[in-house]
Amino acid sequence: MDLSRTLAGIGAALLATALLANPVSAVPGGDPAAAPSGGGPAPVPGGGQTTRDFGNGPERNEIAALDDAAISALSARALTADTPATAWTVTRRKGFPRQNELPVWPVNPDDRSIKLGLIPYHLIAPKLNALQKASDRVSAEIVGKSAGGRDLYLVTVTAPESAAEAARQDRWRELIEEDPAAAKRDRSLKAGYKTPVWINANIHGNEWEGTDGALRVIERLSTATDAATRDFLKRSRVYVTVTNNPDGRVAGTRANGAGFDINRDHATSSQPESRAVRDVVIATQPFVMLDEHGYTGTTLIEPATPPHGQNYEYDLYIKHALPNALGMEKAIQQLGHPETTAADIPFRDYAPGDWDDWPPIFTPMYAIYQGAVGHTVEIPLQVNNAAYNNLPVEELQRRARINTDVAAATIEAALTYADTNRGTLLADQIEQFRRGWAGEPSPTIPDGFVDGFGPEDRYSATFPRAYVIPAGTPAAARLVDHLISHDVRVTAARSDFRLGGRHYAKGTYLVDMHQPKRGLANVLLEAGRDISGLVPQMYDISGWSHGLLWGATVDSSLRTLPRVSVTKVTRAAPTGAVDAPRGRDLSLSLRDGNDVRAVNELLTRGVKLRRTDAATVLVPAEARPEASALAKALGVRFTAARGHDRGTVIEPPVIAAAVSADELFALKEMGFVVQPVSTAILNAGFDLSAVDTLIVSSGLSYSALTPAARTAVDAYLAGGGGVVTRGATGANFNAAARVLPVTATAGRGDANGVVTVTNEGRIVGAGSPAHSFIYSPLWFTGTGVTVEQRYGTTPLVAGHWLPTDAGTNGPAQAAGQPAVVSGVTAGGGHAVLFGTEPLFRAHPKGLYAPYARALLWTAS
Repeated sequence: MDLSRTLAGIGAALLATALLANPVSAVPGGDPAAAPSGGGPAPVPGGGQTTRDFGNGPERNEIAALDDAAISALSARALTADTPATAWTVTRRKGFPRQNELPVWPVNPDDRSIKLGLIPYHLIAPKLNALQKASDRVSAEIVGKSAGGRDLYLVTVTAPESAAEAARQDRWRELIEEDPAAAKRDRSLKAGYKTPVWINANIHGNEWEGTDGALRVIERLSTATDAATRDFLKRSRVYVTVTNNPDGRVAGTRANGAGFDINRDHATSSQPESRAVRDVVIATQPFVMLDEHGYTGTTLIEPATPPHGQNYEYDLYIKHALPNALGMEKAIQQLGHPETTAADIPFRDYAPGDWDDWPPIFTPMYAIYQGAVGHTVEIPLQVNNAAYNNLPVEELQRRARINTDVAAATIEAALTYADTNRGTLLADQIEQFRRGWAGEPSPTIPDGFVDGFGPEDRYSATFPRAYVIPAGTPAAARLVDHLISHDVRVTAARSDFRLGGRHYAKGTYLVDMHQPKRGLANVLLEAGRDISGLVPQMYDISGWSHGLLWGATVDSSLRTLPRVSVTKVTRAAPTGAVDAPRGRDLSLSLRDGNDVRAVNELLTRGVKLRRTDAATVLVPAEARPEASALAKALGVRFTAARGHDRGTVIEPPVIAAAVSADELFALKEMGFVVQPVSTAILNAGFDLSAVDTLIVSSGLSYSALTPAARTAVDAYLAGGGGVVTRGATGANFNAAARVLPVTATAGRGDANGVVTVTNEGRIVGAGSPAHSFIYSPLWFTGTGVTVEQRYGTTPLVAGHWLPTDAGTNGPAQAAGQPAVVSGVTAGGGHAVLFGTEPLFRAHPKGLYAPYARALLWTAS
């Protein structure tokens, strides 16, 4: 074991313990501190420090999302029950090159790349078109559209192939995954299979130079005349997604056009950019992949620190990831720049928790589950954010040139490693899939397996024999379609069966965990793990679970595969229906986000709806055609209304929302019409008089309002306006505007994960899931309110949540405390305060409907 690494870990743990001793104030005091733009230690919202900026930083509470084209397009999206668009695939029944004339985008002089001397988005297509004309080694195509509607390019560089040769490569690639034992025996495959390498560039839009470095490598490979390059391309296919975030590249933003960090979206794939690269990695099945980022001062190259994802075949990963990183480090040293004399390799150089690879939300981590050796590469010299605005153009361009050199050098080194080690990489990808099919436990990795590997690196999971997902709900169908789109195998029972003392109906979905990508299946469906005691800090989310948070019932069978005949599922069975006699009023229960979408669609079409309680909506018999269409499109189920139910009329809610981009996205996804607001918008004179509900979770500070705006807010509340809040910004607003008589207590600001909750109230609580999600959690104390949800007696199921050194602000203090409260304001309005995260990054989809019920109640 590497002693220096151990001492670094001990030192960091002691430092973190000391720094986290400061308790959080009872009411969160102001907005979380902004993290330094250039890296380095940053305050943790709620107390303490980390040695790496926490997650996405404070913007989720500080910056209110404004409506934009991407989110508006989502809200206007036509409802359809048609088969989803076919995923991109490399299989085409034709050889290489596969050249396409890419559409050229209009010149945009405001493209933020131009100032740095880098290629603007509108010149990428012309450059690729020119390379295709000049070389028969280059193929360029469009594999998707960004949230803002821009083309996403994939370039393939390889020696020309006949249609027959390309078909043979396709068969071999399929054999590796479908029958790894046969692939292992196939000598012609070993000799002739082309080594696939995938480079993903510019996933964060204002981390530009990965694109320019990749284009440099593409141009060299396509035009070089030496025998070594020709032979390399006969043995290899190089795939490059040239810019994974063209919206952000043009605008100079980290996020895409919908305000999402794509490098947090791979387990959820809510964004078109992450879906596009999902399809690319599945179709190309790379041995090695790089995700080019910036900026860390010193070039950083993964592998990462612990905690390591417990569902990896980590021995097969680290045996390549570490030497490949060392090769990339040597390559940047050879550039000769003073700024590239060394690299940081977190596995080798950082303390546990400083740069982890635990969650599957990051591109390289997701790629590991698809059979690749994945690396994040962080190029060194900052040119974004404050540097972009404040440094001289000459200095920015100097830095950008060095960064481009680094990006190109790391790509070239990775290609060399993949080519040099092609036989072992092939054997190990085959072995990963073989273990999955065989259902073997992952092996125990001994200390010293690679230099520095020790007990702190040893993470593994016990894979269940099967997961069982009862069919019949929109949530189950959504989850099954999601699994299939990620290349997880799903079957359906052809008859009723029993398992573990439970009866399951015909059509129940089964995920047999003897399959090639069992690690991916497990990381998406398992409950997860409480890792609070294993590392002193975590960078981003440490707990997630589609099995617990997507609204579907997901059972696991540890040892037994149900004894029932099954059929392969390529798409979930329809779930929608209108189960009522003709002429009878209909009832719709709001248990899923699609149920909410159906209500909003009916309201938009002028249907007169009534509500009998927070979760039940009545639809008049004459709207049966509209209900039938929505049942088909959204998978929702209408039942017969009880004859005596009348209910209260529901009007289309008028909503003003100071929310983060992910929350705005989720609201639009549920069909709500939302007017985004912020402190600045209210100060500019926004009229609240017609608003039914004001949502406050980001970018709205009561204390920062002008006297006129504050008077308008006070008048809105006095007149009975509804309020929904979330997080520290919402809690501050509640306290300053005196919405409900409660005090918020903040848990550790870097706490996050899956928690248990007990459901008590009739608005949010009734019928809600027993699990919720937290990210900088809150709980409430006070009187005169209704407790909708409480944290469980042992709240944290999976994630990272430590108390301070004084023993405060941890899960033990939150246990049994109100997590969500509702009440009536002094002006007679309705208000709901959330200390949990029901709309976080479009992820916990099972929490959408409870949030929507709160929103509709406050708007009534």
